[in-house]
Amino acid sequence: MGSVSLKIGDGTARFKRATLCSSAVNILMLFSVITTNLFALYAFTFSPKQHLDNPFHHPHRNISLISQHVSLIIKEIDSSQRKLAQMEKELLGYDTLDLSRPNLATELKLFLQHHQLPLGKDSRTGITEMVASVGHSCEKSADLLSQYMSYKVSGPCPDDWSLAQKLILKGCEPLPRRRCFAKTVPKPGLTSLPVSLWKPVSDKIVTWSGLGCKNFNCLNSKKLSRDCVGCFNLTNGYETQKYVKARSKNDFVMDDVLALGSGGIRIGFDIGGGSGNFAARMAERNVTVITNTLNVDAPHSEFIAARGLFPLFLSLDHRFPFYDNVFDLVHATSGLDVEGKPEKLEFLMFDLDRILRAGGLFWLDNFYCSDDEKKRALTRLIERFGYKKLKWVVGEKTDAAGSGKPQVYLSAVLQKPVRI
Repeated sequence: MGSVSLKIGDGTARFKRATLCSSAVNILMLFSVITTNLFALYAFTFSPKQHLDNPFHHPHRNISLISQHVSLIIKEIDSSQRKLAQMEKELLGYDTLDLSRPNLATELKLFLQHHQLPLGKDSRTGITEMVASVGHSCEKSADLLSQYMSYKVSGPCPDDWSLAQKLILKGCEPLPRRRCFAKTVPKPGLTSLPVSLWKPVSDKIVTWSGLGCKNFNCLNSKKLSRDCVGCFNLTNGYETQKYVKARSKNDFVMDDVLALGSGGIRIGFDIGGGSGNFAARMAERNVTVITNTLNVDAPHSEFIAARGLFPLFLSLDHRFPFYDNVFDLVHATSGLDVEGKPEKLEFLMFDLDRILRAGGLFWLDNFYCSDDEKKRALTRLIERFGYKKLKWVVGEKTDAAGSGKPQVYLSAVLQKPVRI
């Protein structure tokens, strides 16, 4: 079957691991080159003792001896290259999927096979075959991936969206395509915009499998995250006033922020948008917003779509599937706080900067600062981009869950500069 080419480039801290191990690999390669040259020097300067007085006494024997040494050198080089390749794979933390595994699903093997182009090399792209891409971390979850790809072709897909999300959260992204029909849920009662933006969503038109709650009343009684406390309640509570009325100095009114945009704000990207309330308020102002979300503890994607908004089912470890400089506005809350080493947040911030156009706005909305060091680290990172600070507020406010303990939050509106 051969090995599978994996698409690597989702822009996470995993790339830092590659840079850390690169020096070790370079040292090993240097050692291999030095060893090879010593072998070569030995081969072409060595002469047996008995022929010191007359080195040309047995020329054919000398040539044969040199040939043997050259052959040994070539074998040593080949062995070193194989060892280096294996060590590099282990250091980088990824490998190709071995399609010869006995328990690997047949559909997965078929999807990952290389497919030669029928007319040979494409003159525009230079490619000769079509290669399916899967996340490089899928190799570490091969058993789960094989389970995901076990189904009846042209039959109904298993009800396993939670398995797919588990793979995504393990870095197995993008997932392979499947040849089965996804489960459908009837969606009666959907209405058109703008009524759909704030009409309560029925419990019956979303999937509850794999979730602890089985209705929206249950979800509204829980704190799903710092930014989603009662966020599925579209009729009562603070969510109906959010972005319209400020409760603290950290809460910016949406119309005030939009007035800061140069060239107009038309399209935006919301990170960790919860139930889509930010996108709904923007839609009322004729701004199209894509909401990035996963179904962690709640049917976020289906709820957002039922409101007539655009959900993007994607983890923050994945490179954003947008071209450079396309968004007028990027909005982020505490969902921007990815766990792990500081470099992980750097990769994310650079990708956000990539998709935001020059003159566009980056709205950091109530980012929770667990300590002064986190606040300083984020401030230093933001300053590296050279953004103009249009608004910058650090203040305390009571936790939305009602703990009563004041906590420090950072809110800012920053404008991306023109870089030459």
